Amino acid sequence: MNKPIRGVESSLPAEEQVAEFLVAHPDFFERHASVLARLRLPHQRGSAAVSLVERQVLVLREKHGSLEKKLHELIEYGRANDAIVDRVHRLTRRLLRARDTAGVVAALETSLREDFGASRWVLLATDPALARLADLNNAHVRVVPRGSPELRIFETFFESGRPRSGQIRDTQRDYLFGGEGSQVGSTVLVPLGERAALGLLAIASHDTERFLPTMSTDFLVRIGEIVTEAVSARQA
Repeated sequence: MNKPIRGVESSLPAEEQVAEFLVAHPDFFERHASVLARLRLPHQRGSAAVSLVERQVLVLREKHGSLEKKLHELIEYGRANDAIVDRVHRLTRRLLRARDTAGVVAALETSLREDFGASRWVLLATDPALARLADLNNAHVRVVPRGSPELRIFETFFESGRPRSGQIRDTQRDYLFGGEGSQVGSTVLVPLGERAALGLLAIASHDTERFLPTMSTDFLVRIGEIVTEAVSARQA
């Protein structure tokens, strides 16, 4: 019958008693070095036995490798964020230099294609305050009143007021990009205004991996805010 180890609850199984005892007395092997030298453990990558110290070294090496991998991932994530910040900054500068609404649209065209890899994009304005955008007669700009039946396909998007990325419904894709919709690989929908009150900005790419559902939408929110301010200011 297993005898309880002093200082450990006797109701615990023997192995758990040993484990709890060692955790509670981390200096045990310092006081009993001969016991440590006699312990042998199976190697993780073979049948040969190794000492406890060797096993600890292996565990530490694996932890080090895992931490190194995590650090590399964080560095790459930081670099990717820096690149996006630079792109958003260039977009902002271009929009600030625009003298009128036509200039805003031209700045968007340049930035979305050169900096964000867009193959197609559409600014869909739904608020009456942006009605004058229709005067531009630009293929990238469409003015449709919010209550129009044709906008029902975007109802859930307008309700959420949050950016979406990845694949969109075929009806949405065809409505936004017409006959060229079949060439769209991935898309982001960016709300314009509070809860998309002014409409949306749709950005599409041929690349199916360009805009993924898992991508962070924080920068898309910022882009939406910047574009909203630029467009609204030119309508006053």
